[in-house]
Amino acid sequence: MRTSYFSLFLTIILTLSFLSCNSETENKTVSENYKIETSFNESTLPDTLVLIETPYGNMKIKLYDKTPKHKANFIKLVKSGFYDGLLFHRVIKDFMIQGGDPDSKDAPAGKMLGNGGPGYQIDAEFVPELFHKKGVIAAAREGDAVNPQKKSSGSQFYIVQGRKFTDEELNALEEQISLGNYISSHPEINKLATQYRMTGNKPAFDKLLEEIKTKQDYKPYKIPENQRKIYKTIGGTPHLDGNYTVFGEVIEGLDVIDKIAASETDRNDRPLKDVKMKIKIITE
Repeated sequence: MRTSYFSLFLTIILTLSFLSCNSETENKTVSENYKIETSFNESTLPDTLVLIETPYGNMKIKLYDKTPKHKANFIKLVKSGFYDGLLFHRVIKDFMIQGGDPDSKDAPAGKMLGNGGPGYQIDAEFVPELFHKKGVIAAAREGDAVNPQKKSSGSQFYIVQGRKFTDEELNALEEQISLGNYISSHPEINKLATQYRMTGNKPAFDKLLEEIKTKQDYKPYKIPENQRKIYKTIGGTPHLDGNYTVFGEVIEGLDVIDKIAASETDRNDRPLKDVKMKIKIITE
């Protein structure tokens, strides 16, 4: 059966948008109680462990040394008490659970959340071997249109639940990622693709994708075999790889992710029953 790249591309674009933060509030709104210095100490010791306490149980997380800026920032925020009392404000089953918005503290029911932050961003730290398997913690960020450097939110993060993929799905995803990378790096083609998506012109969009695959500078993307195996057995969100900084992983309490992800939510994906967090350092 022929793959519909139009629908696949739309799915990936819409999925990525769930992890975006509002640019105006992220850059300008600073909570005076939690104003954090942005000169991070990158010499923190290995195997820093943190504990996220929730009503559904606790998650023990190891922070990666290969993403030192994100690691140091997260430790600094945890030590300041920044996250205590905040919500997992966006929950999407088979995708991820997201939190870290300071505006979520004591937020009334139904309030739209996801635009808050400490007032700064963090440079992306993409490491090929750190990928979106189930249980990793990664930084949310603004969308590419206003954030082409893919800088991370200063405080918002998500933990991947994801799902398991078949070889056929991963093959289709590899090609879709290749096409997406090409489109995003060529402004004129990106403009055309956006126009076709906005107008729902599937024939023109599919023709454009076929033309891209004949270009000399088109480079097919391949998911590394070890990562592919994990996406088939453990699961995750492979379409996010290379777009969001992964900076740690859950080493105990994977079941807590599933419990939170199963929460009943409103139309903005906010759990109807608040899921509060408290985070503390176990070892540093």
